[in-house]
Amino acid sequence: QVQLVESGGGLVQAGGSLRLSCAASKLRFSSYAMGWFRQAPGKEREFVAAISGSAITTRYADAVKGRFTISRDNAKNTVYLQMISLKPEDTAVYYCAAVLGATRTSYSDYAYWGQGTQVTVSS
Repeated sequence: QVQLVESGGGLVQAGGSLRLSCAASKLRFSSYAMGWFRQAPGKEREFVAAISGSAITTRYADAVKGRFTISRDNAKNTVYLQMISLKPEDTAVYYCAAVLGATRTSYSDYAYWGQGTQVTVSS
């Protein structure tokens, strides 16, 4: 079955950087838009960024614009989230997800999900 496996999370100081990766298998990767979502303790899962299958279109939540960059390598079936200028409020479990067709910002639209990777930003 389809698998999405995130990696790259960890503990970083405020102002630091991390790059998350999500490797996909068992799907026609370039046909799927990929998204990153995050969920902090006691909060709902929220949209972070999305990228179209061709990588032409990207979308970002206002809270991360200018600090996070989503990209993908279709030859490697991998999507990335480069995060800079991290803030304590970025602390959350980060999930990657796949949806067939165009980019989406609602988590309910996504068919496949990874298990998540913890990002903790200390002040």
